[in-house]
Amino acid sequence: MKLKYKLEDVTDSFWDDAHLLGIMAPVKDYQFCRQINHCLRFDFRINHQIEIQVAKKQRSYFFSVFEYAELMRSVRHFLYNNQFDGEFLLPEFRHLDFLWLIKGELPSDGELGHLVETIRRVASVQLVTELTNEKIRNKEYLVL
Repeated sequence: MKLKYKLEDVTDSFWDDAHLLGIMAPVKDYQFCRQINHCLRFDFRINHQIEIQVAKKQRSYFFSVFEYAELMRSVRHFLYNNQFDGEFLLPEFRHLDFLWLIKGELPSDGELGHLVETIRRVASVQLVTELTNEKIRNKEYLVL
């Protein structure tokens, strides 16, 4: 018996153990990661294997993805660059520069609140907001 999966099924199940934050910080992605790594003692690194390529207007756009895996918990953090050469990974959030996905063991409300407050203290950050997956039209771009 063959099992058939629809992209929507995979996409919906992906969000079962995920949180998404939107960040406005008008700096280069590597500068932002350096600031976050310093402030939170994280170790975000660019992962070229999961870079997102989107074809629009007869061109290809490449959106970098940085990754950090926590050592003591089964939590992985992904930081997506939402802009490349005038195009947006998620056009519905064109005011956001970065998307921060927390995947795995979900943080408690206190942990998430502490993370958001710490991100807000980074000098280049102008806005941090939690995004619900119902607001995202192109969810498949974030599914790894």
